[in-house]
Amino acid sequence: MVGSKEKLKEKQDKRLQEISLLRTIPYSDHQRWWTSETVAVVTGVEAAKVLQEGGFNVDFHRLDILDSSSIQEFCKWIKEKYGFVDVLINNAGVNYNVGTNNSVEFSHMVISTNYYGTKNIIKAMIPLMRLASQGARIVNVTSRLGRLKGRHSKLENEAVRAKLIDVDSLTEETVDKTASEFLKQVEEGTWESGGWPHSFTDYSVSKMAVNAYTRVLAKELSERPEGEKINVNCFCPGWVKTAMTGYAGNISAEDGADTGVWLALLPDQAITGKFFAERREINF
Repeated sequence: MVGSKEKLKEKQDKRLQEISLLRTIPYSDHQRWWTSETVAVVTGVEAAKVLQEGGFNVDFHRLDILDSSSIQEFCKWIKEKYGFVDVLINNAGVNYNVGTNNSVEFSHMVISTNYYGTKNIIKAMIPLMRLASQGARIVNVTSRLGRLKGRHSKLENEAVRAKLIDVDSLTEETVDKTASEFLKQVEEGTWESGGWPHSFTDYSVSKMAVNAYTRVLAKELSERPEGEKINVNCFCPGWVKTAMTGYAGNISAEDGADTGVWLALLPDQAITGKFFAERREINF
């Protein structure tokens, strides 16, 4: 077991080194679809002042994704000041479990923020997204903890897995019902026997919902005519050294953000409804 963990870490370190090299290679002129006029919105970031001091053209505006009036006010401000948005990165999120702790005490807040809040800001921003041949971009910050299959998946509820993994029949209503079912079992005290993940439970379920909604939304938006496409993908930044992990992560904020930036700046190609980590597609 120790040997396999060491090999996995070596593999991850090697991949991060490869990505660091890729970041030093500039995009060619014909690949760059963005300009100094491109507008990107990133939610949940407190670094605006630092970026401003570094010479970047960054604005800050208060936004509470749990408050519909705050969302409306934010969209009004965006429309009046910029008129449109090219990129939306949904980074806002909460987690009340640190280390090996696991509690569902704040599950309503976690699901409301990470899933419903993310969904609500997306729906409000879509009418403001600039239509262009390369497609506007929506990038959802999520987690491998929300995967339905694979090494990181701790979901034991086969009925839930079957519903969420069938992308052809997957709907927003299905995702909402899954989140409601989880919260109902939390209220009843039956969630532990319900087959839900047993570590970072509420956070994992919230990200599972975001992953599923990403696929639903991508399917809906792909039906738009050419020139009006909006590409939406999600990615896992890894265990990042931030306040959310109690700064116990093993990845820097810069490395964690890389895949999200890469997805936002992808050249003119239609990649949508996918899940990424370390610039590579992974399964849901």
